[in-house]
Amino acid sequence: MRILVFSWRDPEHPLAGGAEQVMHEHMKGWLSAGHEVTLFSSRFKNSPKSETLDGIKIIRDGCQYLGVQIKGFLFYLRNRKNYDFLVDQFHGIPFFTPLYSEKPRLAVIQETTREVWFLNPLPWPINWLVGMIGYIGEPFIFLFYRNTHFMTGSESAKIDIVKLGIPVKNITIVPHGVLVFKPSPFPQKEARKTVTFLGVLSKDKGIESALQCFSLLKNKGDFQYWVIGRPETEGYRRRIEDMVIKWQLQDKVKFWGFVDQKKKFELLARSHVLVNPSSREGWGLVNIEANSVGTPVVAYRSRGLVDSVKEGVSGVMAKSNDAKSLSDSIQSLLTGHYYAALFKSSIKWANNFTWKKSSQISVDLLEQMAKR
Repeated sequence: MRILVFSWRDPEHPLAGGAEQVMHEHMKGWLSAGHEVTLFSSRFKNSPKSETLDGIKIIRDGCQYLGVQIKGFLFYLRNRKNYDFLVDQFHGIPFFTPLYSEKPRLAVIQETTREVWFLNPLPWPINWLVGMIGYIGEPFIFLFYRNTHFMTGSESAKIDIVKLGIPVKNITIVPHGVLVFKPSPFPQKEARKTVTFLGVLSKDKGIESALQCFSLLKNKGDFQYWVIGRPETEGYRRRIEDMVIKWQLQDKVKFWGFVDQKKKFELLARSHVLVNPSSREGWGLVNIEANSVGTPVVAYRSRGLVDSVKEGVSGVMAKSNDAKSLSDSIQSLLTGHYYAALFKSSIKWANNFTWKKSSQISVDLLEQMAKR
């Protein structure tokens, strides 16, 4: 088949995260199965109009937040004879392919947006207005997709999709794999207790809760804190810097920024705990990445995170979704007798998730849908 994938970001985008990595690994699997794959995505600063990555042709046009959907529609009108199958990826706003194509299609969604609409980085009151429009409008978007098959990565996401009107029979869970780069030689844990946050620095990913948690921990032991990832916007970077000063964390927090895969896994291996206070996830890929190098996770009881963190095996869940509960859970974990056991069981848990297994499931799903 000649497959056309629509997504707001591609793996090379500066703000690409777990969702983009997941989609890329599935596309690589489809390519290995003998299909042609083209990804249509948004432009970003200094990005080439088109390029090929791991055999996947990437075409870029339009702004990531809305313009890419319009440009994608126009691209499809000009090239519709060149494709047999469409993949419509949801990130709050999908590409509305049911409105202009009757070709076989698959909707891919990591998580529904819901309350995350209100955590956008726009200034007040625009952020509130956009949040209201998105929150109220999201259920109506799914009306266009009632006859479209969905692929998602967790039971949490499946439940949320059903709540928005998609029949259970139209949803397939495909567990995510994880790309692991085991450091060699394998590093020791840091001498100081090290708590790490990994991800895009944005309100919905929980960086503010993480910093507040760090401030509560700083007087309870010899801790250091690492933050890995880019800020969502330059304006938000300044907000984070103000918080660091407010909570007097200047000498405690190290911001690594964006790091490559090799460095990321080295830092995770040297850390004692990964903290994940995200408000909502489709799965929580960073949790499995940390587990793969023996680092347990302390997380909020959020959608997706309850699927990727196995209580008492790969980490612990905070009793409530607030910074105090998060800090209490971290301190309890690091002073408890069972930390050494979690090092081993975390690795064992992460070994369950491979891309060889996951991409084969999605290949079978696409080929079955094409035959209908």
